Amino acid sequence: MLNPTTEVSVKDPVCGMTVNPSTARYSHSYAGKTYYFCCAHCLEKFQGDPEKYPAPPSVVSSGLVTLGTPRPTPVSTPAAKPLGTAKQDAPAYVCPMCPEVRQNGPGACPKCGMALEPDVPLAATKTEYTCPMHPEIVRPGPGACPICGMALEPRTVTAHDEENPELRDMSRRFWLSLVLTAPLLIIAMADMLPGMPLHQVLPAPWLPWIELLLATPVVLWAGWPFFQRGWTSIVNRSPNMFTLIAMGTGVAYSYSLVATLFPRIFPESLRGMSGHPDVYFEAAAAITTLVLLGQVLELRARSQTSSAIRALLDLTPKTARILRDGKEEDVPLDQVQPGDRLRVRPGEKVPVDGVVLEGSSTVDESMITGESVPIQKAAGHRVIGATVNGTGSLVMQAEHVGSETLLAQIVQLVSQAQRSRAPIQRLADRVSAWFVPTVVAIAVVTFVTWLALGPQPRLAHALVNAVAVLIIACPCALGLATPVAIMVATGRGAHAGVLIRNAQALETLEKVDTLIIDKTGTLTEGKPRVVQVTAEKGITDAELLRLAAAVERASEHPLASAIVRAATEKGLSLPEVHDFQSITGKGVLGKVDGKTVGAGNEALLRDLKIDSSTAQSPRPGNTIIYIAVNNQLAGSVAIADPIKASTPQAIRELKNEGLRVVMLTGDNRATAEAVARELGIQEFEAEVLPDKKSEVVKHLQEDGRVVAMAGDGINDAPALAQAQVGIAMGTGTDVAMETGGITLIKGDLAGIVRARKLSQATMRNIRQNLFFAFVYNSVGVPIAAGVLYPFFGILLSPILAAAAMSFSSVSVISNSLRLRKLQL
Repeated sequence: MLNPTTEVSVKDPVCGMTVNPSTARYSHSYAGKTYYFCCAHCLEKFQGDPEKYPAPPSVVSSGLVTLGTPRPTPVSTPAAKPLGTAKQDAPAYVCPMCPEVRQNGPGACPKCGMALEPDVPLAATKTEYTCPMHPEIVRPGPGACPICGMALEPRTVTAHDEENPELRDMSRRFWLSLVLTAPLLIIAMADMLPGMPLHQVLPAPWLPWIELLLATPVVLWAGWPFFQRGWTSIVNRSPNMFTLIAMGTGVAYSYSLVATLFPRIFPESLRGMSGHPDVYFEAAAAITTLVLLGQVLELRARSQTSSAIRALLDLTPKTARILRDGKEEDVPLDQVQPGDRLRVRPGEKVPVDGVVLEGSSTVDESMITGESVPIQKAAGHRVIGATVNGTGSLVMQAEHVGSETLLAQIVQLVSQAQRSRAPIQRLADRVSAWFVPTVVAIAVVTFVTWLALGPQPRLAHALVNAVAVLIIACPCALGLATPVAIMVATGRGAHAGVLIRNAQALETLEKVDTLIIDKTGTLTEGKPRVVQVTAEKGITDAELLRLAAAVERASEHPLASAIVRAATEKGLSLPEVHDFQSITGKGVLGKVDGKTVGAGNEALLRDLKIDSSTAQSPRPGNTIIYIAVNNQLAGSVAIADPIKASTPQAIRELKNEGLRVVMLTGDNRATAEAVARELGIQEFEAEVLPDKKSEVVKHLQEDGRVVAMAGDGINDAPALAQAQVGIAMGTGTDVAMETGGITLIKGDLAGIVRARKLSQATMRNIRQNLFFAFVYNSVGVPIAAGVLYPFFGILLSPILAAAAMSFSSVSVISNSLRLRKLQL
């Protein structure tokens, strides 16, 4: 009798997607309860930490009627709680001024005494600010770095170009300073103007007072942030550029103020023809104005370092066309939920990550993967949010939305990488630690030397040259040489499908001389197909494939997917698997229809003490999966994995660059040899277990080789972690991508060629920046001290010193920005 029953569904405890228990491929029993999952990845996450996830939700009726199935047992459901009353873990509390201070309950900040605030999810939308030179400094709002005095910038880039409050403030101060400094310079040059017209209009004793009136708002208001940062640097015992600026302008202004108010305290030898000593208000004001100009230019240039991330964010469409209740409507993107059906019309952007349900088209994924050729998509194919649909119409199901999309994760990882520190930065850090004290010492020596040995007026020469030394020195040029280049390079890499996870990997990749490559999923498509099923006596080919697919369905290995796909294509019904075990590097075991089924390589058969002498011998290029049922060899499945189209050319380019290429694989030797021969790889090792892969890496490192490892699977993770640079394929498992320092979004070896070019160009750019910064300071400081005066009679004006200092940082940033145009 056909019983009408209501189809039921539950929630995946990991991702929250709706799952039908009767058709779910993945389930797991824990603490007497059965959990259902949408995919193997969610199952794996749950098995890693079951206590982290809630108990299985009650079964929910979907309202659909299915005929011919048993009536489900009624399940009681608790009354729904009002929104917001669900019990949640107690939020952490954080200090609004010291975000590094966190605790599990309310209280006062032990550093500043301010009451802690709950760190609710809404806080994630707040913009945090950090220092480009000292990423450990994080503040909830704009301001200055307490270490180097540099303006903080947003930690996370937003899609729209937000107004920079620091740039707005500095611009306002600069324009006011410029208006007041221009007439101040004219007055200061009154004696050099033909006929001295100002002396005919204004008495000479008035001029210092007019200069004082014009210079005071420039130095004390417009330049006030420099004095604040200078004082903060002294309090924190971290002298920086603003320490020198505050000292230089402060000395010039203070001396001039005293000379104007109390000219009679100076001896006759220090007074001019007017009876007043020379004043340097114009120098203090001009220095302040030029430093403000430098800050404005620097802030504008620094804002461009995140343009690559902002361009990626701009790719995200604002709306999606949702199919709901037989109707189509456009909704804001943030309203799309996993499981929603969406239509993507010709020429539109794919709104979120998901899978195609209906239709076929080509999709341009170049903005995400760097692949210029559009990819053909049809039912069952995955699509990436922000990619552009071609001429066909697609109906897709949303799987990852919001911060879970590939694009959002790329942006997050690139933002984190931009704040990481490359090892080469340590050189600049060591120099910077002694830089400011050394410059101050040189300024003191300069003042004393000119005062004792210089020409008349000695005090004036001593003061001017000491101020020039303080002003021209630029520790920021040294500090910015590395982090700005890293920021631009990581953004450029993201546009080319090369995701840099940390700066150390980017620096080390340039030095790599040996590249170890996993075969399956890296050199090959990673989407193998079954080419032959060979069953032993007593079992049919179809039954062998059905049992193998049932146990392999819970595995993430590409070979397992091929077996499942072959069974599905033949219309075989796959039973549930219980007591599933994955034996790394060997195979899988599980209970299917009451039988113990194993699927794996010869190592698995040896572990199970099964005689494999009658087993099928693999053909070159094929991989054999042996199937055992109840500890007896039941047959084998032959699988072929085609080589990626881009692999041969990439291998040639890598070898042309002098890299030693080594292939590792867990496959049998015949298969490995066939692939190596086709690709021209001389060195390879077959039948290598995961821990042996990491041992191969160790042996090469012990021989003095700098090793990069490229792989895509969980079994590659130990070797990826052991290598100096781990390169994960974006088409592989999450574990591999978490372990690798570099991720290739498209997942082919052409990405390694691009990544290496990026590394070489970035390190070349950093060396240029450091060379310029070292040379600038090494040459500029002695010239400002007056070393050329005895030979050529040349002295450097503090105003010119300020101009040189301001543009030195801008030059370093501008050179780094050239990486945006790098051809990869």
